[in-house]
Amino acid sequence: MQPADNILLFLTPPRIIPPLDPDFRPAVAAHRAFQADVARSGQGVPLVIAVEADNGAISSYQTNVFPEKHKRFASNFPYVERIVKFLLWQRGGWRVVVGGPQAVGQHIQKIYSPTGARAFDVDLMSTVYDRLFVIEITTSKGVPPDNSTAKQLGRHLEGCRIGFDLGASDRKVAAVIDGKSVFSEEVIWDPKGHADPQYHFDEINAALKKAASYLPRVDAIGGSSAGIYVNNSVRVASLFRGVPKHLFEQRVRGLFQELRKTWANIPFEVINDGEVTALAGSMSLDVNRVLGIAMGSSLAGGYVDKDGNLPGWLDELAFAPVDYNPTAPVDEWSGDTGCGSQYFSQVAVNRLAVKAGIPLHKEKTLAERLKDVQALMDNGDPRARAIFETIGVYFGYTVAHYADFYDMAHLLMLGRVTSGLGGDVLLSTANRVLQQEFPEVAARVRLAVPDEASRRVGQAIAAASLPALQKG
Repeated sequence: MQPADNILLFLTPPRIIPPLDPDFRPAVAAHRAFQADVARSGQGVPLVIAVEADNGAISSYQTNVFPEKHKRFASNFPYVERIVKFLLWQRGGWRVVVGGPQAVGQHIQKIYSPTGARAFDVDLMSTVYDRLFVIEITTSKGVPPDNSTAKQLGRHLEGCRIGFDLGASDRKVAAVIDGKSVFSEEVIWDPKGHADPQYHFDEINAALKKAASYLPRVDAIGGSSAGIYVNNSVRVASLFRGVPKHLFEQRVRGLFQELRKTWANIPFEVINDGEVTALAGSMSLDVNRVLGIAMGSSLAGGYVDKDGNLPGWLDELAFAPVDYNPTAPVDEWSGDTGCGSQYFSQVAVNRLAVKAGIPLHKEKTLAERLKDVQALMDNGDPRARAIFETIGVYFGYTVAHYADFYDMAHLLMLGRVTSGLGGDVLLSTANRVLQQEFPEVAARVRLAVPDEASRRVGQAIAAASLPALQKG
């Protein structure tokens, strides 16, 4: 038996089967079965994985595995590999330290190399952090200690501010005075269809000027955008997919620093839209330990910790594995199977509609097809209901999986997939899975869907609140 096959020993069907996906094998179930077997063996040994991101930020994850010479030692390989994959996309990092049996670390080194199965992840993490990606091997006691660099971004409501959000199809902007929105606007744009970064600069600056016209002065600007941003620098963002690489390096990477200079170097902060979503939820509910999940064109995430801070993690849960079925859908970008974007997005609705026997018009966009499915749902079509029940089962098991990696008390569900009657079915199904399968998680994590009106205003105010005002 090959090492990659050994995880199959722990893949049993979930007690609650998704109506349209009987082959779903939730990650959380595989992990718990693995851990139960390790515990039963009485021979488990500790394994610690640490990931290092920007500015020396280090976070770790601890588990137990089979010792060397145990008959099931090879099953450690896929188990640990999936955890490393999850941690990289949850927390981000250019350096991974594997503390435990040496052969496990060597396997991870082989997989996460420029020629290994996770070459995509290696390349992207190198791009994000502008560092050579490395895997280091040590003992469980040799792993470096955690070092938090959580930022106290947001919650600054004083003064005259502009908040903006850059989406794939529209850009939003708001003018805010002492925490109250006095102007907001949504404008259609096509960032992916333009190769000249001047288009992006001009569009964003036009939005800022429009908002500024409603303010007596501009004290600070805060924004959110899909993609990965480090210290206001654009590292990876689909919005700029049409820009050639040399122009990306020349102009896009420092686009927001350039905009800040245009605005007299006032406080200016830009972060991932998922982080702003979580921050907005934390501010509106007046709670911390919040994970925000947006199910839209893809899957986005953001997290606010117990102190109300943003840890600076990637939270790119679109790439984090949730289904260990070997024949699970393949992510077209990374080439990996069972990742979040295929389960909690318009892509998921489209994929499941085919299984449900709903004919979809190929000339329509995924967003338009989602609306068609939601219209069927409104009319009581059982095929449409099965789609949202399936996603709800997926989500119930995945929330339990997320709870093993996030210290959370609140999970906010947002995005077009969660709206309407379909969203109601999704939420109720996920809660049923949690209550029946994971009562301890159900008791400490509350799922919620914010209403549309408060969410839109909240997001704009949260983005505007990102920068602290200059003193003096």
